[in-house]
Amino acid sequence: MKEKLNKISFLFLFTFLMVMLAGCQSKTVANQEILEKATESNQITWGVKYDTKLFGSINIEKRKVEGFDIDIAKALTKEILGENAQAEFVEVTSKTRIPLLKNGNIDAIIATMTISEERKKQVDFSDVYFDAGQSLLVKKGSDIKDISDLNKNKTVLAVKGSTSTENIRKHAPEAKVLELENYAEAFTALQSGQGDAFTTDNSILLGMSSENPNYVLTGEKFTDEPYGIAINKGQDKFRETINEAIVKIKENGTYTKIYKKWFNEEPK
Repeated sequence: MKEKLNKISFLFLFTFLMVMLAGCQSKTVANQEILEKATESNQITWGVKYDTKLFGSINIEKRKVEGFDIDIAKALTKEILGENAQAEFVEVTSKTRIPLLKNGNIDAIIATMTISEERKKQVDFSDVYFDAGQSLLVKKGSDIKDISDLNKNKTVLAVKGSTSTENIRKHAPEAKVLELENYAEAFTALQSGQGDAFTTDNSILLGMSSENPNYVLTGEKFTDEPYGIAINKGQDKFRETINEAIVKIKENGTYTKIYKKWFNEEPK
């Protein structure tokens, strides 16, 4: 009986040690410096939008994602790791991007993401890489000429997980707000008459208008939306390296070249 108890105790101790060891290994991997991992693999995995014209959208013919954010991510990857480095892309939405970053599925988010104090509680941000502002998209001929026209009889469409909903409720408190999962759903809802206006950053709305000339931006932008690259907390070295790379691509003309490619004008 004593011998049997000793064997059970040994097995219990052995199992406990294996679990502890596995836990320590998992913690080591989770806490690994992203810059160190990227250097070893010679690639950075970026969370990007797949449904945002001009910034990140799928080119069906080429079967790849392209846009301003995509080209900036590629330029930053090469600046950080070298010419032969690879930029890998994972689709994110306003709702999924932070969870995917937190879970380690991606190294950074470059997806029309506005820097906000609320988001800073969850992630760290790079310096601003693009200045946008919230606006309204309406059908041509709409009686909505400005945000002041959004009253209790108007319904505004917005995307879940974005700052747009909070902003529109602040600037047009009487208007009804209908939240959709992504930009494509929100624009489809606008086309089908489920809402009178669609609100998000003017840069995103410009992309939609460029493909759908019957829908136009109306009024002036009513917020400032500085875009930043989101990085997990505790990755200061990676964040600093990204900031240095942003400065370099602006100094060497790469940023201006990419900006003009997508917006047909010099960066302001």
